[in-house]
Amino acid sequence: MGLIHRRTALPAIAAVPFVAAPFVRRAAAAEFSLKIAHPLAAAHPTNTRLLEAADRIAKDTDGRVELRIFPNGQLGGEADTLSQLRSGAVEGYVIGGLVVSTVVPAAALDGTGFAFSDASKVWPAMDGKLGAHIRDAFAKSNLYAARTSWDLGFREITTSVKPIRTVADLSGLKIRVPSAAAYTSLFKALDAAPTSVQFTDVYPALQTRIVDAQENPLSLIVTSRFHEVQKFCSLSNHIWQGNWVLFNGRVWKGIPEALQEIVESRLNEAGRAQRNDLAGLEQSYRDTMVRSGIAFNDVDADSFRAKLRSAGYYTDVRRKFGDQAFQILEEAAGASFG
Repeated sequence: MGLIHRRTALPAIAAVPFVAAPFVRRAAAAEFSLKIAHPLAAAHPTNTRLLEAADRIAKDTDGRVELRIFPNGQLGGEADTLSQLRSGAVEGYVIGGLVVSTVVPAAALDGTGFAFSDASKVWPAMDGKLGAHIRDAFAKSNLYAARTSWDLGFREITTSVKPIRTVADLSGLKIRVPSAAAYTSLFKALDAAPTSVQFTDVYPALQTRIVDAQENPLSLIVTSRFHEVQKFCSLSNHIWQGNWVLFNGRVWKGIPEALQEIVESRLNEAGRAQRNDLAGLEQSYRDTMVRSGIAFNDVDADSFRAKLRSAGYYTDVRRKFGDQAFQILEEAAGASFG
């Protein structure tokens, strides 16, 4: 599959099913060959922009640095790939902070339930004090995070059994969540029955009714075809999630500074373009889901927030991250969580 250069091509690929193939950009004899893994489908804009960045990095470094992109969890599930990243077996991983929070707890700060009301709050926070706080935490755990976080979007709830309109509708619902405590604690506080399933196993888990629901941004729901085995999509916006481009700290330090700057610059450029890609594709994702028979509905977000307060969820978040970090989050979100 050739590299897609024009943003106008992205809506067309948004609903294209994954075709198994190694999406790798190879140089003849690179001095630094970096495997970059991620769990998203090949059709996702993240993969497209990573491939674009890889080509530009190879050119800008005269072939000294190659990024080998492995989408769709080809190198393992989330926990396994994170372990490989920490050991250096995989040099880079593009993944959400909530997944990484199993080893870097502060990475889950921006994923606090119902923290951000809309995207206008997100980017000043992630490009400012909140993002800097999380990157510092990565560095202390020997992980290097590129300065620009990429978008994954607000997470929504899909089910095969009923629409979710109020928090009461979540009671006892078997919902798939990633294998990170931040997701489990949120949905337990909402009285659901969260079940951890590796991302690559979500489709069959929904298809066979091991779980009745899942929660992901619309881009992942469509590019991973979850909408094919669900009936309802409730626009809960319960968590905003971005992706960090992470490198093993030892590997990153071993790259000369001049080459680091090229890699960083091109990845940040690609990340900003990817943010715009997703914003432009939001309606097309909805249209694709409607055509497949998905029914959309809004939710009573206040009922969810009230439930989280009464369950002591925000108190636990403050205790976990500390007063200073919690204050950074509240300032970024423009809200007080009590």
